[in-house]
Formats: sequence, C-alpha cells, structure tokens
Amino acid sequence: MGSAFKRRLYFELARWSKVFGQHDTSLKYYELALVEQPGDPKAIAGIGFELAQSGRKREALAKFERAVELDPGWAEAHFDRGFLLQELNDHDAAIAAFKTAVALNPDHDRALYGLALSLISLKRLDDAVAPLERNTRLQPMSPYGWYQLGRVQFNRGKPDKAQAIIDHVAKFERKVAAQLARETGLRPPSDL
Repeated sequence: MGSAFKRRLYFELARWSKVFGQHDTSLKYYELALVEQPGDPKAIAGIGFELAQSGRKREALAKFERAVELDPGWAEAHFDRGFLLQELNDHDAAIAAFKTAVALNPDHDRALYGLALSLISLKRLDDAVAPLERNTRLQPMSPYGWYQLGRVQFNRGKPDKAQAIIDHVAKFERKVAAQLARETGLRPPSDL
C-alpha cells in the first residue's frame, strides 16, 4: 500500500471518526496521515481542529499557524486561525486572520461574520457594517448576520435601519426578529 493511498485512507477514517464524535480517534488518524506526508498542512490543520475540539486552544492555534505557514494561500486555515484567536480574545490578530481569509476567498461568509464579531468586540461598529452586509448577501436566510447587523445599526444610532432588519428577519426567522425587537426596544413586526 503506497504512502499516498494510506494518507487518503487516514483522512477518510479521520472524517468518519469526526462524524461519529470520536475526536480522539480522528486525531490519531490525522497524526498517521502526517507520518505518511510530513509537513502536510491539511493533516496539521486536522490535528489543530481536533485539539480545539478538546479545548486545547493554544496547541490548536499553533497547528493552524503552522498550516498557514506551509500553505499561505489556504483561506480556510486563516479562518480557523482567526476563530481560535477570537476565542482567545486576541481580536486584533483575529481581524488580520479573517481579513486574509476574505482576501483569499471574498465569498467566505464565516470569515466575514468572524471579522465583524471581532470588530464589534473592539467597539468598531462602523467598521463592522460592511462585513455584516456582505455576510447577509452571501447568507440571506441565516439570521446570525442579520441579528448582528441589526444590533450594530441600533448601537450606531440608526434605529430606522435596525427596524428594517427586524421587519425583514421576521419573514423567515420570527423568534430572532422578536428577540432583536425586545433587546432594542423597537417595534416588533405587527403580527408577532
């Protein structure tokens, strides 16, 4: 059995282990894949993902930093790195990682959302608007981006824009619209 075949097999076994919630087993398969191809950024990122799942965020971050070093054009690795930095409250570094992910893949909706959340955490509300608007264009039926955009608009002193978002979100996610109306004190859609 060749090394490339073994690597593919280990990746597949790692994937199925994840599906069944066997993260320790998945971690072992990623480690075996790395033995077959040392320096493989995908195997290193897989190890990072599993370390993050077990709460070992700093170790996971080191793996994603290595994956980015090995494959600087891989948007998903930059996103995962940004997510971990955000989890560790290093929002400035997270913003840089998310911006890199978006530069590499302008349609990376999760990186846009992560970017906005870090900007919001740093109270940079004006800067958070554009990534949230782009996120809602890419994910028009996902309430998360809309909710954050509504909060940001309200906190920026633009209650009319927040109200329009409440009315819009009520068309597909009524509970989120009601929550946003309660939190902002704005008018819930008439039939809520």
